[in-house]
Amino acid sequence: MRAIINEKAARLLRHEPRIDRIRIDIEIDKTKTSQVHFIAKGHIEISGPDIVASVDSDDAYKSVDLLADKLDGLLRKRHSELKEKRHHPHAVELDVDLPKAL
Repeated sequence: MRAIINEKAARLLRHEPRIDRIRIDIEIDKTKTSQVHFIAKGHIEISGPDIVASVDSDDAYKSVDLLADKLDGLLRKRHSELKEKRHHPHAVELDVDLPKAL
């Protein structure tokens, strides 16, 4: 299980090399129904706001796969938003008149 989690985390690092820390926890939840549910929680520490996600399913390996896909999507979304902001800055409108330079 640890090897699969490391493999999935390596995939996330391939998309964003400036990640400080990735934490993936797997919990067993027996309270929802008579069946066992596995909850995978992921926390990525990166410059700016951290990325947090959680996924539950009937299988532990499926939970890890779904979590990796979800974190990957959130990293891609964050990257595209930063790229859009960098390449298409918005004009700033000021309500006051600025003094003219001599």
